[in-house]
Amino acid sequence: MENPSSFSSDLGSAFEELGFCGITDHTIEADLINDVLMIFKSFFSLPKEKKMDYFQPNLGGARGYTPFKIETPKGGLEPDLKEFWQTGRSLDKGHKFSKWMPPNEWVEDIPLFEEKIKALYNQFDLLGISLLRSLAVYLDIEEDYFEHSALEGNSVMRSIHYPPVQSDEKGERSGAHEDINLITLLIGGHQPGLEILTKKDEWLSIDVDSSILICNIGDMLQRFTNHKLISTTHRVKAIAEQKNSSRFSIPFFVHPNPDWFIETLPSCISKQNPNKYTQGILAEDFLKQRLKEIKLL
Repeated sequence: MENPSSFSSDLGSAFEELGFCGITDHTIEADLINDVLMIFKSFFSLPKEKKMDYFQPNLGGARGYTPFKIETPKGGLEPDLKEFWQTGRSLDKGHKFSKWMPPNEWVEDIPLFEEKIKALYNQFDLLGISLLRSLAVYLDIEEDYFEHSALEGNSVMRSIHYPPVQSDEKGERSGAHEDINLITLLIGGHQPGLEILTKKDEWLSIDVDSSILICNIGDMLQRFTNHKLISTTHRVKAIAEQKNSSRFSIPFFVHPNPDWFIETLPSCISKQNPNKYTQGILAEDFLKQRLKEIKLL
């Protein structure tokens, strides 16, 4: 990053305007992305009964496999037309956050499954903290603020398979929603279908090269900044030329430490923008509320 100050300004401005941005000069290795995509193409092609061995319904999708048509957008009626796998932070035995972060699942039958997924998770994790440092500068708070509140965050990497869509299928591949977390990093989502809702209430298609990393704001950061930074509604549609083929993507949801108490940042409160959240909330409680709303708990 040649000019950190300029990058911070550009990043924050993009999030205020759209809640989304594209990052070209990032540290996620393309070969590693492709390796992990191939691993999950192998996993999702397994028979349903085999995949169900890795489904733990009591975890709300936090680890391992979540079957097709389970997650439902907040306030939505139809479940999403997708299945996914989630990987979280690996903790040492007895870690203080173990009660909130369950152990990961690994598929031993697929070569390099654990090794490659851990490597990609770690690259996303480091990049997420780096971007949060830039946002801290933009928000005029301590540059290392998020290193204290998110360095051991309950972040998850989600590997998604959107199967071919049947002509009579109800719902979207991913219905209109906002993310729960601080920021989301998306790679492998360059295939057509991702759309964001603009301030003019129009759907804008996000078609980018596979090398570009998409980053967007989540509801936790929107709440923290009193809506200075926007958590933009987005969806994944099955457009006509893509309905008969699978779609894959790997979003990484950057979460704070589960014991972070979310209170409105004082500098984001003014007469023109009064505090929208007079009561704070624990990050883990916020997460559980949302998981219930989207039918994962």
